[in-house]
Amino acid sequence: MTTTANAAKSILTRLGVAPAVWDGTLAVRSPIDGLAAGSVVEADAVAVDAALVRAGQAFDAWKRVPAPRRGELVRLLGEELRAAKDDLGMLVTLEAGKVVSEGLGEVQEMIDICEFAVGLSRQLYGLTMPSERPGHHMRETWQPMGPVVVVTAFNFPVAVWAWNSALALVCGDPVIWKPSEKTPLTALGVQAVFERAVARFGDAPEGLAQLLIGDRNVGEALARDPRVALVSATGSTRMGKAVAQTVAGRLGRSLLELGGNNAMILTASADLELAVRAIAFSAVGTCGQRCTTLRRLLVHEDVADALITRLAKAYDTLPVGDPRDDGILVGPMIDEAAVQGFEAALAQAVEQGGEIVAGGTRVERDGFYVRPAIVRMPAQTDIVRHETFAPILYVMTWREFDEAIAMQNDVPQGLSSCVFTDSVREAEQFLSAWGSDCGIANVNIGPSGAEIGGAFGGEKETGGGRESGSDAWKAYMRRQTQTVNFSSELPLAQGVKFEV
Repeated sequence: MTTTANAAKSILTRLGVAPAVWDGTLAVRSPIDGLAAGSVVEADAVAVDAALVRAGQAFDAWKRVPAPRRGELVRLLGEELRAAKDDLGMLVTLEAGKVVSEGLGEVQEMIDICEFAVGLSRQLYGLTMPSERPGHHMRETWQPMGPVVVVTAFNFPVAVWAWNSALALVCGDPVIWKPSEKTPLTALGVQAVFERAVARFGDAPEGLAQLLIGDRNVGEALARDPRVALVSATGSTRMGKAVAQTVAGRLGRSLLELGGNNAMILTASADLELAVRAIAFSAVGTCGQRCTTLRRLLVHEDVADALITRLAKAYDTLPVGDPRDDGILVGPMIDEAAVQGFEAALAQAVEQGGEIVAGGTRVERDGFYVRPAIVRMPAQTDIVRHETFAPILYVMTWREFDEAIAMQNDVPQGLSSCVFTDSVREAEQFLSAWGSDCGIANVNIGPSGAEIGGAFGGEKETGGGRESGSDAWKAYMRRQTQTVNFSSELPLAQGVKFEV
């Protein structure tokens, strides 16, 4: 099979990425074989400032373009993404380690959000409101806000950029992208595809969507700068807290998509066959490196033993290996540090009373491969309440449904959740105000695999941000209340009299 380095360079060449990017200081490695794929150019302070200047100039021009016309650029981007889907999908596989179908699925998310945003470009609706003053009317409108910085994580190296950028562009905002330093090649590929769409569009301002590759210093510089209207950051809770403090220090806006410690409540009435299939994908997809990965399985004690036996058998047959190979379901973790985190978490779980009932070992081959683990825990201990970004599923039992909901909610994170039950009462209680406290709550479907039509995000240490569908577009705009006096009088609100 072609080496990961050669395969990545061939794809980038086809996409039109200039060879000069390979003469840089940031080393790039593929998790598939651990080998260097090259080194790319990093942005310095001068490049950051220049990008912000260009973004400001682009904003001055782009906010004057009618929103449906802005949507045309996003429509063209969607077309170019369709044409480049196979190449971009494989680039995601090579750099992030996702199996082929997941890499392609991530690019499909980009295409889908472009379609959503094109329709949105004709639906940036405001409100009209009655005025208490005769001869007046009031309305609320949404206006372009300014340059948006998008900071993305390695596990979804391209879809999250599209979630933010497609919406920001139709809302009238230019975008500066700071990708994870672990996955800069996918960003280079997407940027090249975007430039194709710009060339077809014809009159987009320079600097409308820019790419700045670098370490945390680049992200910190962008977060500090008052020229940035919104920082949308996806990553760890630790990173998000730092971004939030920095942006809040200048009274700026941030949109945060951070950690998840997602649970499935499985009741005595649940369809176990359906649940096992959902657990397998949710817990081991992307080798446990999704923010929506299933990490806690809360099972009614009457069905726990039967379920764990079936799960352990399923885990024993999971094909782990090169994600490019047919039939592989579990690819590599992103790097050696991630594998070490997996091993350290399992050791802590055992110290805290856990029993490893499946997996939990390193796979001896080039790259960063592990066997996904199932750990039966006596209680929700400290390691269970901590999000380990790895394929570890902690299993705990309960007797009363209220106990299960309390256990689910008793973690710092609040992203995604689900219940498997055939009881309408249990399902509706789970979805009630005293049920799941997460931003996403599902019934008889796992916590992973959200569609772009709904707003994506969570509560508590997940950050409170919302991206993608529904009215998430409002985060990228500024709200303005307008009052128009079409009379010849000047009545004041609240009956105030002021005559001069």
